[in-house]
Amino acid sequence: MKVKWWGHSTFFIENNGIKIITDPYDDSLPYHQIEDKADYVTVSHGHYDHNSAELLGGNFEVIDSLDGLKNSEIEIEAIKSYHDSHHGEDRGDNLIFLINIGDKKICHLGDLGHLLDANIIEKIKNVDLLLIPVGGNYTIDAELAFIIARDIDPAAIIPMHYKTDILDFPINGVKNFTDKFEQNEVEFINRPEVDIENFKDKRVIVLDYV
Repeated sequence: MKVKWWGHSTFFIENNGIKIITDPYDDSLPYHQIEDKADYVTVSHGHYDHNSAELLGGNFEVIDSLDGLKNSEIEIEAIKSYHDSHHGEDRGDNLIFLINIGDKKICHLGDLGHLLDANIIEKIKNVDLLLIPVGGNYTIDAELAFIIARDIDPAAIIPMHYKTDILDFPINGVKNFTDKFEQNEVEFINRPEVDIENFKDKRVIVLDYV
């Protein structure tokens, strides 16, 4: 399964020839324009740095509601959550996406803003890949992200939605999160794209943006 991080919460995922883009940002963010083409695009909520599917090229289906999607090649379950710790009163709703492609399960938490209850944890427990926000302020912070990651217990974790050298959002960098793991569990990679199969001995994979 190939995973590429364009930046922020936007990933390009390919498995069994099926291509997905998550939470596409608009051109106000400092990251490169997204050039990959997808079959499916997931949108966790209606903010400009996550919902700009109209800027993508190609033909694709957008999944942006609790209806999710299920067909012969993919199943995407959307799970209701919130963008804050006050049941959406501050920043609205957020969709968690549980994506089943072939023999792989991927969970993209979107802009999750709170701890998850036991029912949701049980639903997404032991996924192959967890994409989790860690920057705080607008989402869960490193401490809550570590708790959630520990409870879900995925095979691999890729952090997202954190401050980088070109993004000046008032959020924290990734090391607040990675420092909570043992050093031998974390791999920093100076490229944006990896095959997750090559990192079975690592718990957390930190990608460079495109």
